[in-house]
Amino acid sequence: MRVLGIDPGLRNLGWGVIDVSGARLSHVANGICHSEPGEGAGDLALRLVSLFTQLTEVIRTHAPDAAAVEHTFVNKDAVATLKLGQARGIALLVPAQFGLTVGEYAPNAVKKTVVGVGHADKAQVDHMVRVQLPGVKIAGPDAADALAIAICHAHHLQSSNRLQDALRRAAG
Repeated sequence: MRVLGIDPGLRNLGWGVIDVSGARLSHVANGICHSEPGEGAGDLALRLVSLFTQLTEVIRTHAPDAAAVEHTFVNKDAVATLKLGQARGIALLVPAQFGLTVGEYAPNAVKKTVVGVGHADKAQVDHMVRVQLPGVKIAGPDAADALAIAICHAHHLQSSNRLQDALRRAAG
C-alpha cells in the first residue's frame, strides 16, 4: 500500500509518500509545495490554485492508495488560522478527487505514534522519521512532518486491518 501524508500550510504544504508492506515502511518521495504571497486582490485564491495544482501533480506522479492530513490547530491569530484552514481544504480536496480516503490526525497523535510522546519537538520528529525510513533525504521540516503523518496513517491502517481480521475470524 502506498500512503501520502500531507502537512497543510498556505506558504509551505509538506508532502511525503511511503510504501507499506506488512510491518516494513519504505520512503518513496517527499517535498514541499510552495505558494508565495503576491500583491493585490485575489492573492489568496491564486495561492490556493497553486497548491491545488502542485498537490494534484504529486498524486498523479506517485499514485497513492490512501492519504492522511494533519488537523489544524487554532492559534491566537484568527486570520492566520482561517487561511491555514483553507490550505487544509485543498489538502483534503485533492486526494478526495482521486477517490482516496483521507485520514485526519491531531498533531499530538502523529508525534505519539512516530516519537512515542505527544509533545515532541520538530527535531525529534525529524530524527524518528529518519530512523524509520533509513537513507531518506528530507526536503525540509514540512516534508518531515508529512512523512510522520504518512507513518502515523500506515500504523493506523495496519491496526485497523488486524482488528478487522480478528473480528472476521471470531465471527466464523
